[in-house]
Amino acid sequence: MTDTSTLDYTGLRDVNSPRGKFATLVPSTNTTVEHDFHQVAPKGVTFPVGRMYIPAPTSKDDPEFANIITQVSESLEDAVKVVMTTRPDYLIMAMSAPCFWGGVAGNERFEQRIRDLSGLEVSGGATACRAALEALKAKSIAFLSPYQGIGDEHVQRYFEEAGFTVKRSYGFKVPSIDAISSTPQSALIETLKRLDGDDVDVLVQAGTNLSMLRLADEAERWIGKPVVTVNAATLWHALRAYGIDDRFEGFGTLLRDH
Repeated sequence: MTDTSTLDYTGLRDVNSPRGKFATLVPSTNTTVEHDFHQVAPKGVTFPVGRMYIPAPTSKDDPEFANIITQVSESLEDAVKVVMTTRPDYLIMAMSAPCFWGGVAGNERFEQRIRDLSGLEVSGGATACRAALEALKAKSIAFLSPYQGIGDEHVQRYFEEAGFTVKRSYGFKVPSIDAISSTPQSALIETLKRLDGDDVDVLVQAGTNLSMLRLADEAERWIGKPVVTVNAATLWHALRAYGIDDRFEGFGTLLRDH
């Protein structure tokens, strides 16, 4: 029998995440990211979650939506501090609106703040979607989101500053960010069809609490082009940045082929 009293834990890996532990920051209202990441479930990888407290989740108009960004900024440091106690290898920012806020420069400042707080590299929604579109060689896009108009303005600004042409967009203007995950699949299907056109290379979805991971894979078959969801893109970007090249069926072109 092994004498466990002398077991040296120095340098031992978490037995559930021998290939990587990806700390994942989500707003306290989000119920979709963990579901989506666990659907893909790379072997030997875990996603311990740090939640950013959102005390006022209503987003009925532009000022309320902008206040969500303020709340994220105020709660970010505590969420990072808590999730860092899991001793992660990499960090994922799994709320996309703050990543798009302020365009390319705003995203760079936001990601750098997370690096400074955590000491880790980070993958966020804006950077991930940009990398995904570059991998797919897209030039023109259309996007949908759950956001109010001010949120979509920042998404469009980011993509245009990153060199893409935005042909069309649609925001669901969800009145509270905790309700985003209740958006019906039928409404998402209708919106994808409305946004599509011969002038669009790729359809993009922002908003990590919007449940579209498997729907995007289905939509690619009847639209005939890639549909990039922010959760798929962010997970893909984090895995590839950390050196994990696993491919996954059932979640769209990006995770299957790139």
